[in-house]
Amino acid sequence: MQKFLNKIICGDCIEVLSKVRKPFADLIFADPPFNIGYKYDKYHDKVKSKNYIAWTKDWMAVCKNVLKPYGSFYIAIGDDYAANVKIIADDLGLVMRNWIIWHYTFGQQTKNKFARSHTHIFYFVNDKKNFTFNDCAVRVPSDRQLIYNDKRANPAGKLPDDVWNGYPRVCGTFKERLGWHPCQMPEKLLKRIIAASSNPGDCVLDPFSGSGTTAAVAAQQGRNYVGVEISQEYVGNTNKRLAELKKISVEAANKNPQDKPGG
Repeated sequence: MQKFLNKIICGDCIEVLSKVRKPFADLIFADPPFNIGYKYDKYHDKVKSKNYIAWTKDWMAVCKNVLKPYGSFYIAIGDDYAANVKIIADDLGLVMRNWIIWHYTFGQQTKNKFARSHTHIFYFVNDKKNFTFNDCAVRVPSDRQLIYNDKRANPAGKLPDDVWNGYPRVCGTFKERLGWHPCQMPEKLLKRIIAASSNPGDCVLDPFSGSGTTAAVAAQQGRNYVGVEISQEYVGNTNKRLAELKKISVEAANKNPQDKPGG
């Protein structure tokens, strides 16, 4: 898999990853199609439920096989198949650390039921005792600090709750929106996951690379990445996104060079 490091591979993730014989991923983030009818370039997002569940088991199994013994595995999924993901993970021997709810205020508007404004994010690990979790990288100020001025408050802040409501969906009018992919994750959400569950130099895998957000954030945070994406168009656009990030990084480094010794 070394030859695929820091690249976006065009292909079906089940086919690509099933050929890998040695675990290489320190962290996996998967945001698969939810089977709710989104229009993707090369995938029909509305199949029979039993077929979708069987497919979910297949891609989760190949991801599990390439996850390092002490690796972490995050999966974003909608309401309809969240329970199935949990059952499949149990069967695969994954250990759930958190069932996170990502709540966003700009949800799907409805006429005859409460509006849906959340996504499930499962946080699994291979080994319940040995895993990477950088708590200091994701701590936030607590109410004890901000409201009550309580001396008992940890000055480093607290760990976030398992309901994440500080990340709005990337809507069409947002500056972050790329426009060529129907379902784009916010960078700030990926920054939290990657900062918490990997270290600089680790390898982050996204089996459904899509708009390339996982790879983009991993690169910005000094991690290696591997993306797998079935659409050649999305691969091309992601490579352009990554090239632009690299260009910005180089320009920033040139504008702010480190002081030379004795200078």
